[in-house]
Amino acid sequence: MKNKIDKIKNRIEQAALSCGRDPLSVELVAVTKTVSPEKVIAAARAGMFIFGENYIQEAMEKIDKIADSRLSWHFIGHLQSNKAKYVVRYFDLIHSVDSLKLAKEINRQANKLDKIQNILVQVNIAMEATKSGVTEKDTISLIRDISKLENISVKGLMTMPPFFNQPEKVRPYFKALAQLKEQIQEESIENIEIKELSMGMTGDFEVAIEEGATLVRIGTAIFGDRA
Repeated sequence: MKNKIDKIKNRIEQAALSCGRDPLSVELVAVTKTVSPEKVIAAARAGMFIFGENYIQEAMEKIDKIADSRLSWHFIGHLQSNKAKYVVRYFDLIHSVDSLKLAKEINRQANKLDKIQNILVQVNIAMEATKSGVTEKDTISLIRDISKLENISVKGLMTMPPFFNQPEKVRPYFKALAQLKEQIQEESIENIEIKELSMGMTGDFEVAIEEGATLVRIGTAIFGDRA
């Protein structure tokens, strides 16, 4: 496993350097849905620090079993409001906030724990009916509304573009998210500091880095195909 992780980290470094970026500006999120706690522990020993989970029940059991406070857990799956209390309790960063209703519930649960919950706003950049996310045109108004919530901190944007076998075909979607980030920064919304772009997976993360990704979500290249 260490060999696989080192190879990915090297590819991240090379992709960043190729476009004049600091490799340290890109963080690797190891996607561990359906991955056993034992494999997560092995990945941590091999130098992984951030892990991404998609399903809350599976994640809670795994995080409790591993019980390693040095690890950072990110929730990257679709989130329903009725699961917000669990996610706020277990996760450092939520990548998939796509509505004010959900943000308000996260804020309410975070307030109970006296926690400022870091989130990313998920943008459906390709307007795919099968995917979650706020539309590109509604993103800024949503962030304005979220900025008024005291127990939430918006750190950036996330997207899941259409799947293509050719990474270059995904580039326009990554570029669009990066441009949206710049637009939001220009708005200078109070309490909002948009720095993160969560985009890019095993098949296209190098293109995502070239377009500004700061968080790449990689599972298959580390843990192999899911059962």
